[in-house]
Amino acid sequence: MPQPIKCAKVKKILKDTQTKYGVLVLKDGTVFEGKGFGASGRTWGEVVFNTGLVGYVESITDPSYHGQILVQTYPLIGNYGVNPDFFESSHPRIKGYVVAEYTDKPSHHSSRLSIDHWLEASRIPAISGLDTRALVKRLREDGVIPGLLVVSDKPLKLSPLVREARQLPDPNAANLVAEVSSPDLHVYQPGRTKRIVLIDCGTKLGIISQLTRRGLSVIRVPHNTSPETILSFKPSGLVISNGPGNPELCLAVKTVAALLTENLPMLGICLGHQILALAAGARTYKLKFGHRSQNQPCLEMGSQRCYLTSQNHGYAVDQKSLPADWQPWLVNANDGTNEGIKHKRQPFFGVQFHPEACPGPTDTEFIFDLLVEQLR
Repeated sequence: MPQPIKCAKVKKILKDTQTKYGVLVLKDGTVFEGKGFGASGRTWGEVVFNTGLVGYVESITDPSYHGQILVQTYPLIGNYGVNPDFFESSHPRIKGYVVAEYTDKPSHHSSRLSIDHWLEASRIPAISGLDTRALVKRLREDGVIPGLLVVSDKPLKLSPLVREARQLPDPNAANLVAEVSSPDLHVYQPGRTKRIVLIDCGTKLGIISQLTRRGLSVIRVPHNTSPETILSFKPSGLVISNGPGNPELCLAVKTVAALLTENLPMLGICLGHQILALAAGARTYKLKFGHRSQNQPCLEMGSQRCYLTSQNHGYAVDQKSLPADWQPWLVNANDGTNEGIKHKRQPFFGVQFHPEACPGPTDTEFIFDLLVEQLR
């Protein structure tokens, strides 16, 4: 028969398996308590939500989430574990993670580790066991807001955390693109006949994959690369990538504006779409709570064809501000916001959604084919 466990050993087991304490405090003083997982520590960022049913690995590694605390509306996260093959960048980009429930025992043949161990190793605090439905309703009704997320092995005192949260700045006031753009030049598939320069504003690897699989060389350059340097590569076309934050703060706006005079085929994706619009002379604005999911319906103007799209953005293009030689191309079927623009004569176009669909439906992969058709 197994020997009974002595009291001292029981206490050690309880201590080793003790639940971490977690608290999310919004800037308006709203408090959500739960159980901490991932890394112990504190973080802050803009609290946003994603309604996708799958794709948490891709979302967590998407540089567009830099500066944000991500809330998942799907009730169970972590059930298929973590596979680095699905990373959209080299490491997690979120500031913190909020879920209703997570499992530390994934069941999937491709899983390499659990989400708890992954976030802990990546120093990302996370919280579970809170009412994510109530939190998301709050964000939908009043808009996204900065928040403070704290995970600790000891009980937390709420009063000082509330005072600290009320003093949080707006993360979008900083140039977040400068924090995620690669400082170095990278070339993928060198030696191909046609070359694409990709302005890296926080690009997803899925975009690069879509371009290379179409037989293109991709020259990935930092966000602050000059027009002269870009033209020195003698590119066949230009892609402006996705990325985080306020598009009006992006240095790439002036670069793209200068390149518009070169009649170089251009595609802007997500933040890149907004940068292209600003470069053309249009305006952008902040959405109340943004679009973050894999089922956003977009209507093509004129045909009324509907595409299901993957999206992750908090800003939008004011299509009423488009110059006379530009026209709206697609609109969101849910709220009528702009989802695409194109020039009336030149090969310039942009889409607010993610045609690389990582994760998401593949309805709009043809956007990359449209670019290839326009290349010099």
